[in-house]
Amino acid sequence: MNIKAAKQFILQNARPIDLAIYQYYFENQSNQMVSVELLNYQNKDGGFGNGLESDFLNPNSSPIATNDAIITLFRVGALIKDSEMVKGIVKYLDSHDSFDEDKKRWLFAIESNKDYPHAIWWEKNDTDGISGFNPTISLAAFMVCYGKETTLYKNIIKEGLKYLEEHEDISGEELKCYLLAYEMLTQNNIGEIIDLGYLEELIRKRVGSIICKDIAKYGVEYVTVPSDIFSGIYLEFITPEIAPLIDAEKAVLDKLQKEDGGYDITWQWYTLYSEFEQARNNWRPRVTTEKLLFYGIQNMREQ
Repeated sequence: MNIKAAKQFILQNARPIDLAIYQYYFENQSNQMVSVELLNYQNKDGGFGNGLESDFLNPNSSPIATNDAIITLFRVGALIKDSEMVKGIVKYLDSHDSFDEDKKRWLFAIESNKDYPHAIWWEKNDTDGISGFNPTISLAAFMVCYGKETTLYKNIIKEGLKYLEEHEDISGEELKCYLLAYEMLTQNNIGEIIDLGYLEELIRKRVGSIICKDIAKYGVEYVTVPSDIFSGIYLEFITPEIAPLIDAEKAVLDKLQKEDGGYDITWQWYTLYSEFEQARNNWRPRVTTEKLLFYGIQNMREQ
């Protein structure tokens, strides 16, 4: 990987929020700047929208965009219980907006997504809008750790564990919600709801099964690759079986890097919206930052 070119690409092309994340990791900048930039995506109801997740440009708050904000805050160490931003998230989630009261899950896709440019998988259409426990398991864990520790959210976590036991073929995005839930519960010393040791073991198994073993597909097809999981986070879940796949992906990063220094996405919207190209341009610096972190240079803040 041409690290200098990758960094230059990010500096020249990243959205302010993604630039703040990059600068936190690689330029020793404060995590406060990440929070400041995230504030631009938070609505008055406390939830997040406004295109934070670049594949749907719905300005309204959604569970998915709010979960994305939680992930970002967690990664940079800015998930602080008494902060106004976190209090806002608690308020939004506790309102049960876009929450299925019968199935006790937050929606993956909300109805109003159809009114704004979006990728096809963000259309609710005639479905219930639910996609397993994505993002329900991490939102419930967040509420237990940072909000109102109610029986409802505890029961959701218990049901989420049962779901993970019964489903071996979950997506990488859904598994990352379980990883986030595990980390939040562990760091907040909340071990009485479920057996966190068992959850860790189960996640480890699922990580091993969902990462694509066909190296020829890395960076070419939309498959789960090691860097989707291990971009500077969750490194304790790397097993001896996964390690060779990490080495294999690192070996192909040189070939996948574009002439402008950045990395590209591997998906399309499969809709007619011309905004896809702007979304792609938004994604590329973020993806490039993740590749840098995966490549093993996350310690630049210590150099």
